[in-house]
Amino acid sequence: MQETVTIIKIGGQILDNESKLALFLEQFVQLPGKKILVHGGGKLATTLAEKMGVQQQMVDGRRITDSETLRIVTMVYAGYINKNLVASLNAQGCSSIGLCGADGSLIIAHKRQHPTIDFGWVGDIDSVNGQLLSSLLLQALTPVIAPITADTTGQLLNTNADTVAASLATALSANYSVQLVYAFERSGVLRNLEDADSVIPHIHFAMYQQLLQEKIIADGMIPKLENAFATLAGGAHKIMIGNALQLSDLLQGHAGTTLTYE
Repeated sequence: MQETVTIIKIGGQILDNESKLALFLEQFVQLPGKKILVHGGGKLATTLAEKMGVQQQMVDGRRITDSETLRIVTMVYAGYINKNLVASLNAQGCSSIGLCGADGSLIIAHKRQHPTIDFGWVGDIDSVNGQLLSSLLLQALTPVIAPITADTTGQLLNTNADTVAASLATALSANYSVQLVYAFERSGVLRNLEDADSVIPHIHFAMYQQLLQEKIIADGMIPKLENAFATLAGGAHKIMIGNALQLSDLLQGHAGTTLTYE
């Protein structure tokens, strides 16, 4: 039987709320076995950009990244947020190491090419160094990974954190039983954004396509579910989406939304 690795992607308003983030990290520390934490940090980056007079633009939940924005997200994601998470986990006895995709050539990406939109310095992932990840896990270290990647020339790129988590899950699925959790402030995938209780408990791929067509799934949830279903097709064991403060219930299938391909 393959050993389990749990990948948690934390995002949304949880990262911006000190007390909720502390509660999440307490639960994360208690998770048994090997684990990886992937984080974004969009709101803080946006706030800093506004203070610096750098206009921000989002398309389908993805940030347009010009050169100034790239500097900001690198400082915020791979610097301030990453190191604060690592320090907090280490203080609670969870031996952690902070990385971004550029470290150890963990994630090689290329600048996104799109027929109609110039996303700027946004990266799409080509490969993940699963051997590096496995070696860290074997040393009982918990990788904490920021979504800054690099191409083969050394150009830094801003990569969607959901995509990073999905790519890590796919890369590790050959040697581990991987469970991936997208954890944020909502209770799961909602049929009605105005109703916190309208959680859809289970979504398969055909249902996802229908919900997309009906525009029930839109904006930032689109890349999240795109990545999730690609990851299931790539070999991940199971994927859950839900409230970051319900980690145990999410992993047991008692809360949130569970995704399966069929």
